[in-house]
Amino acid sequence: MMRAAVLHAPGQPLALEERPVPHAGPGEVLVRVHACAVCRTDLHVADGELPDPKLPLVLGHQVVGVVAELGEGTRGLQEGDRVGIPWLGWTCGTCEYCRRGLENLCSQARFTGYHRDGGFAEYTVADARYAFRLPQAYDDVHAAPLLCAGLIGYRCLRMAGDARRLGLYGFGAAAHLIAQVAAWQGRQVFAFTRPGDLEAQALAREVGAVWAGGSDQMPPEPLEAAIVLAPVGALVVEALRATAPAGVVVCGGIHMSDIPSFPYRLLWGERVVRSVANLTRQDAEEFLALAPRVPVRVHTVAYALEEVNRALEDLRAGRVVGSAVVTVAR
Repeated sequence: MMRAAVLHAPGQPLALEERPVPHAGPGEVLVRVHACAVCRTDLHVADGELPDPKLPLVLGHQVVGVVAELGEGTRGLQEGDRVGIPWLGWTCGTCEYCRRGLENLCSQARFTGYHRDGGFAEYTVADARYAFRLPQAYDDVHAAPLLCAGLIGYRCLRMAGDARRLGLYGFGAAAHLIAQVAAWQGRQVFAFTRPGDLEAQALAREVGAVWAGGSDQMPPEPLEAAIVLAPVGALVVEALRATAPAGVVVCGGIHMSDIPSFPYRLLWGERVVRSVANLTRQDAEEFLALAPRVPVRVHTVAYALEEVNRALEDLRAGRVVGSAVVTVAR
């Protein structure tokens, strides 16, 4: 048996339960979980803002652990390997998008902690294709946020092109990681936090931002690109206001409140608004190799598995600076 934090219905707290340890099927691995970072997407699933989750469900999609069992025909991994399991948990491999290298858009994709049980448990099962060896430079707690906050932030940064003046709206788990990569690349980072959040602004400056202020402020210079990481549609409009002609605004959340109407003049000037959906294996391989080279420093707040509901509530209330990580006793 194992302990698992289980969602039975949207809007309810997770229930800490005893469950049978699952077994790896063909092409899968059973992973003994050591840590799992908490993501705002976990809140969207728990609150019913993402439709049709598997229920009952073990949330958590930034999973770090050790391979405990190989399923039939599984290749590329061995028992004892330390791996990370991200949000994208399975794709068909045969559709048009998969064949084009856009597996993140596979219409049959299955996601960890949404369609497949995730990492708020002592064990979880993953498709071996979507279990990645982790850089040894990071311990379990500090590796976990790389698997969504890092990977989605990295894909957003790629979609921002070669912009030198980059705005980050919503300075949480993803922003504090990708700001370091952007600064390492020689970009100027402008950080936008909740108005009055001096702690987040201090973290932004610590990790390389040249300016930090509230999302209700304008930057000292027009931005060439902006990444909106908070799930607040109104920030897209604010980002457009701050972006120079030919700039791009990238929306990095899997869920966002509606974008309010805005005058066409904010879009005019060949500005672009685009979204980022999920991640690909290429994103994972590139970012996990890059992070220790920068090196990306991960700021974490640890919670025991028994405290997972408090971790979710702290994230909801904006009390987490950096990344919340649930640890699982070994």
